[in-house]
Amino acid sequence: MTADSIDRDTLAALLKEDSPIESIQAVVCDLNGIMRGKRVPVSQAEKVLGGGIRMPLSIVGVDVWGEDIIDSEHVFASGDMDGICGATGRGILPVAWTSRPSALVPLWLFLESGEPFLADPRQALAAVVREYQKLGLRPVVATEMEFYLIDPEPDSAVPPISPYTGKRLDSDAILSIDELNDFGEFISDVYAECERQNVAADAAIAENGIGQFEINLLHSDDPLKAADDAVFFKRIVKGVARKHGLAATFMAKPYGTRSGNGMHVHFSLLDAEGRNVFNDGSKEGSPILRHAVAGLLRGMAETTLLFAPHFNSYRRLRPDTHAPTTIAWGYENRTAAVRIPGGSPAARRIEHRVAGADANPYLVVAAILGAALIGIRKQWTPPEPIMGRAHLPSASAKIPSEWGQAVDAFEAGEIAAEIFDPVLRSMLIACKRQEIAGFAEQVTDYEFAAYLEIV
Repeated sequence: MTADSIDRDTLAALLKEDSPIESIQAVVCDLNGIMRGKRVPVSQAEKVLGGGIRMPLSIVGVDVWGEDIIDSEHVFASGDMDGICGATGRGILPVAWTSRPSALVPLWLFLESGEPFLADPRQALAAVVREYQKLGLRPVVATEMEFYLIDPEPDSAVPPISPYTGKRLDSDAILSIDELNDFGEFISDVYAECERQNVAADAAIAENGIGQFEINLLHSDDPLKAADDAVFFKRIVKGVARKHGLAATFMAKPYGTRSGNGMHVHFSLLDAEGRNVFNDGSKEGSPILRHAVAGLLRGMAETTLLFAPHFNSYRRLRPDTHAPTTIAWGYENRTAAVRIPGGSPAARRIEHRVAGADANPYLVVAAILGAALIGIRKQWTPPEPIMGRAHLPSASAKIPSEWGQAVDAFEAGEIAAEIFDPVLRSMLIACKRQEIAGFAEQVTDYEFAAYLEIV
């Protein structure tokens, strides 16, 4: 997008002498889902929106601590070349929770030739969407985002103090209206910021954990917007929480013995006439739906790394929790990794329940849509839907339960290789192996206490 194609009124208002906004955060999203970029004066807004900002292509592949990958071919071996940062089309997003008013401009990376840099996670999703367009299909995507509010002072997760009662939360409160009311000012501010940034937020509920909430984002027939919304939503929640003297976390498992944070993804497919191709009027859904399910199941083990990308992610994927552990599907079955919700056949859709809220929404949606598309193209048939508890040991093949196992499966996976560009795959694998090594070097307080004088 060039500066000539943006909202000229928005740009003019930003550059007015009396505009409160002083700076712009020009950002790209890395493979971990972290925004990285530059702060520039507001006077450079047109330059930012017109593709005048450059950043190293390697920036999308740094580890979770922001460190370059040691011996990466994409850093020093290649000269650490720059890419061109193009505006994504979301324009200028106001940010109200910083110490001084600022704005965010989301960007994505292109090569010097003008071709998309396919290791950029947003570009990876766009590539999958283009494959659907070749078939005359349009994915409709929605996400459900879970997070915890916690006390910002301690070094570990501690439930927050209720702004209403002045007492620390001490019990689970699933679907509690009182807990929603206690944190009503925070939730109202989240909705206000979502509206300012054109993030389509829907219903809010108190979830199963202490201080845990879920806000659903409305479906969109533009998967890029749906993933954008999830990325921006996480920033909004964290920023608004700080404004209210709280901290918000999307960690997959901030409490070892309480519910984890998931990011469930719902999707359906529309044809050129706007008809839902998953709907054939039956309760079971169309053959295309079952082909998509088969693709999701066959690709699940090798794409688990994208749904559970961090050390903490694997604390969530445990038996007898609300997170799936087996590669199975079912109708109205929340213990299955892939669920077909009930309701009107016209709204027939697939719910993918594996991803944690800590995952990168662009890569999650790309992996889901990519695997489903392969199943559709190859007309794969899924196994029989599971009835009852999918966590049973004999039920189905297992979702990888260890981080290193998931990295190995992603590296060897033929379906993952069909969905994602080789550069993205090599950057992500190197990133995760460096992070695994970093965690392996740490001795925890619990470990030290357990072994200090016993062994």
